[in-house]
Amino acid sequence: MNQDPLLAGLAALSADAPSGLLDRIAARWVRVPSPLGEVSVASTDQGIAFLRWNEDPGAGDGFAAEFRARFGRPLLPGDRPPAGLLPALRAGKVSGLRLDLRELSDFQREVLTTAQRIPRGEVRPYGWIARQIGRPGAVRAVGTALARNPVPLLVPCHRVIRSDGVVGDYVFGGEAKERLLREEGVDLDGLRRMAGENVFYLASDTTGIVCFPTCHNARRITPRHRHGFRSVAQAESEGYRACRTCRPGEVAA
Repeated sequence: MNQDPLLAGLAALSADAPSGLLDRIAARWVRVPSPLGEVSVASTDQGIAFLRWNEDPGAGDGFAAEFRARFGRPLLPGDRPPAGLLPALRAGKVSGLRLDLRELSDFQREVLTTAQRIPRGEVRPYGWIARQIGRPGAVRAVGTALARNPVPLLVPCHRVIRSDGVVGDYVFGGEAKERLLREEGVDLDGLRRMAGENVFYLASDTTGIVCFPTCHNARRITPRHRHGFRSVAQAESEGYRACRTCRPGEVAA
């Protein structure tokens, strides 16, 4: 990675820079393994700010240029991965991991924070995110915010799909998104099959609860007691109540 002109200028100073100044000006980057393969990760003094998949390591490294264009900061090699990064990439959980999302708007941060609540092995439709943040009419804007997620894998935007079971767009491409979901145990074929039958929610006649099909409560329903519905309203009209865990009733129309 070529040296950034700003860093070269700092190195040429006759006196040492004050302690901590360099980390406020530049970011640190490392390469680490992930479920998709090697990724490049940049972190600032506030937390992890940027992650990109090295899909073709032999094609050259545009990571520094992309980071500088987006954040206006140069990159320095890091000594080690930030604390908690490797477990977060392995297990899909970011509890305690510091993220630097300062460059995002309040709306974008809300979208990403909500996406973080989707458990591993489950998916939610774009409309669910819109409803959760109190903007039910902003489904398209939600998709745009997810597409600009600076830290995919750490904020699991791949767990947000279309209501018809189609995975939808993803910063690393639809094939990578589908691969991640299948590795997490999401039955995409089953979702598409149900969508083809106009079934988007599953209910149990033993618990009286209706869920998203990938909710862990829905996966416990045996075929004998499982009922499919087109909408939560249809399920509620037959006496079922919305699951308090996956909150299927909170979906934008």
